[in-house]
Amino acid sequence: MGKELTHNLHIHLETRRRLRYKTTPEERVLWKLLKSKQLNDTHWYRQFSVGCYILDFYCPSAKLCIELDGIQHSSEEAMKYDTKRTAYLAQQGIEVLRVPNELIWSQRSVVIDAIVAELEQRLKI
Repeated sequence: MGKELTHNLHIHLETRRRLRYKTTPEERVLWKLLKSKQLNDTHWYRQFSVGCYILDFYCPSAKLCIELDGIQHSSEEAMKYDTKRTAYLAQQGIEVLRVPNELIWSQRSVVIDAIVAELEQRLKI
């Protein structure tokens, strides 16, 4: 029996497209740094789906997800959802790195250093 495919399912295609079209300023800034293999020569996707969840940014070789969190993630309901989502992704072997939006503006180098460190650990560079 083959492995069940759960990534980038067609049923999520329109949602992924809409999210890419309605990118936040923070996502645009981070995407400029991730695209074109600029960090440790790794390939990234934006708005990549795994199961029923759509990840902001995903590096398949490192099984690393980066989630930019705006103010909407601070509610109790959102935190419960994020916890459930992170647990599901962990079952898939995917590590989630959560980055508050404001860090993209105030401490971008710290964010990049954290991403590079996680890539190095996961890829054993």
